[in-house]
This record gives sequence, structure tokens and C-alpha cells, in this order.
Amino acid sequence: MDTKDVIYELRTKNGLSQDELAEKVFVTRQAVSRWENGETVPNTDTLKLLSKQFNVSINTLLGAPRQLICQCCGMPLEDALIGREKDGTLNEDYCKWCYADGVYTYSDMDDLIEVCIPHMAKEGFSEEQARAYMKQMLPQLNYWKRYEQLSDDGQFEAFKKQLIREINDLHIEGMPKVEKLNALIGSFVNLAFPLPNGAKVKFLDDQTTYLGNQLESEFGGDRCFGILANMDFILICTYEAQGADPELVLYKKR
Repeated sequence: MDTKDVIYELRTKNGLSQDELAEKVFVTRQAVSRWENGETVPNTDTLKLLSKQFNVSINTLLGAPRQLICQCCGMPLEDALIGREKDGTLNEDYCKWCYADGVYTYSDMDDLIEVCIPHMAKEGFSEEQARAYMKQMLPQLNYWKRYEQLSDDGQFEAFKKQLIREINDLHIEGMPKVEKLNALIGSFVNLAFPLPNGAKVKFLDDQTTYLGNQLESEFGGDRCFGILANMDFILICTYEAQGADPELVLYKKR
């Protein structure tokens, strides 16, 4: 799809007239008309405004001429999987799991590999094949090539360690000690918990990246503990396979 068709489709899908879109991105109606007629293409600054307005990547606005790849884990990127800056704009170099709210979530390549292996197993890789592939591929990606330049001198890792201490200090009965927290997308872990009045409530934002883990209960059985946290809260819950029958154990503001 060409840029002219992409802009027209996004504008009409969002119920905007050419005048209304022009006002939102600080151009004239004639400029929008020229884009949609294929006479011109928005400049870089306007593409950034359109990206934020429509919540799509600049790559999409340009007709997806490139296959975007996360430069930390190697995942092929669709718009819904792209990481975001602190102001909410998309960073087309990274996925939501590796880059969230302007922060890189991995500083240890081996930790990233251990997280990726179970997902690659679902695609038919053996553990040995997955580990060998990741060890060969990751060093070629821009994040790991430029790690010394891009890293935050351990600030995010220090934050994760502080969270782990706070969670373990809660001494939740039956929950094993937390050793690691991984990046988790809200839409994948946003369970609806039942309230005493019969209603169900979700505590997370589907678009936000959190830190969390899943642990088997020390009591045995089919239920697992789920841990989620960020700068603002700690959430502990239990559930069965595939998140079935969730129960909220603790929700604590930090």
C-alpha cells in the first residue's frame, strides 16, 4: 500500500476530515489533499506527528518498505509490538519486551536467551538449537553492538533488584522466592479478578510493559503464582493453566 492510501485509510477509519487531520498535525488541508493524491509525502517531522496521532509506525505510514526487527532480541516487529519512548511515541528499533517507556529492559544477553528459548520451542526449535541460534544472532544486533553506549550503567537492573527484595519481603505463604523479573506486556497478563460483589476488574493497561514472573506454588497442585510490578505497585495473584480462575492475593502501592 502506498503512503497516499495509508493516510487516507487511517484518516477515514478515525473519522477525521482533511481539515481536522490538518489541524492536528499543523499543516493545511491542501497539504493533506496532496498527500492523499500522491503528489507529495509528509516530511520527517510531520510523519512523527502522524505516527503519534494514528498510533502506527512511520514504516507503516510509508507503506512498510522495511521489515522491522527488534535490535535487542531479533523479533520481527508489527506496530502492536513496537516499544515506546517515555512520551508514548514508537521506537521502531525495539519490541515492547526489550524497550519500554524509554528504558532498555535487558542488560544480560544470557538472561534474554533464557526468556526466548521457551517461545522458540513452540516454533519447533530444540533448546540446544534455540540457544545456539540466539548466541550467534544477538551479537549482530545494534543494541548489543552498542551496549556500552546505550546501557544505563545498571540503573534498571538495580531497580529490578529492589523490586525483587520488596516482593520477597512480603513473605507470601506458598510462594517461592523470586529470583528474576522479566518484561511482560499488559495485554498478555491482564487478568480479570472477581470482586465480592460478583463484578470482575482488571488492574493493568494492555499497552504497558510490566515486570513479572510465574512461579509454581510450594503447595503443589495446578495453581501458579503470578507476580507483576512496576514503579507504582506490586500485584500477586494465583491462577490455573492459561490464566484460568484467577484470584488476587495482594495489590500493594509502592
